[in-house]
Amino acid sequence: MIDIMQKITQGEGDMNDIERLVDLGKTVKSGSVCGLGTTATNPILSSICYFRDEWEAHAVEKKCPALVCKPLINFYILSGKCAGCGICTRACPVEAISGGKRLFVFWKMTNRRL
Repeated sequence: MIDIMQKITQGEGDMNDIERLVDLGKTVKSGSVCGLGTTATNPILSSICYFRDEWEAHAVEKKCPALVCKPLINFYILSGKCAGCGICTRACPVEAISGGKRLFVFWKMTNRRL
């Protein structure tokens, strides 16, 4: 289940992975003979139940609404607000900005693992 969740949070999942998590969670819950097994999947199943729109945003739109999953965060320049000074290039901790004076380009963070 962890592997499937990581796949989804890295933008490599799809709707089938969400359904697979639900199926696996229910199977582990019903097939377990101890208290730990019957409750271990509750956080995943509950989050899918109550925050399904966020799971679907990860799987379908490849976006993280909470801006927590770094591989799914996209940066871009607001051209009307950019003075072309280059301060952002020097300040960017992940070197996501390239270019020269007044020619700055962000590349999508989905192309780079942080």
